[in-house]
Amino acid sequence: MYIVLIIVTVIVCALLGLIVLIQNPKGGGLASNFSSSSQLMGVQKTGDFLEKGTWVLAITLMVLSLAINVAVKGGSSSSNNDNPALREQIEKASKPTNSVPSATPALTPSATPAPKPADSSKK
Repeated sequence: MYIVLIIVTVIVCALLGLIVLIQNPKGGGLASNFSSSSQLMGVQKTGDFLEKGTWVLAITLMVLSLAINVAVKGGSSSSNNDNPALREQIEKASKPTNSVPSATPALTPSATPAPKPADSSKK
C-alpha cells in the first residue's frame, strides 16, 4: 500500500509541476507554445481549466501526504508485533552483556610499584 501511495504521489507531483508551467502568467510562459489548445477551448476556459486542475492536484497531494503518514505509522507498529523473529532480535540487542573486559588490569604481587617522582620541594 505504501509503495502505491508513493507512486501516485510522484505522478501527482509531476502533473502539478507540468500544469503550473503551462499556465499563462500575464503574458508569456510556456502556455504560448500550446496555442492550439487555447484555440480549441478558448483563452478564458483554458485558464479556468488549468486553475481548477492546479487546485485539484494540490489538494490531492495534501491528502496523499496524510495517507502516507498514516500508512507508515500504522505499518511500522503492526509489523514489529507480527514478526516474532524481529521481536526476538530486538530483545536480544537491548539486553546488556556482562562479558565486557575490565578497563584496568589487576595488580599481581610480583608486579613492582612505580617509583615515586623526586620531591621538588627540597632546596
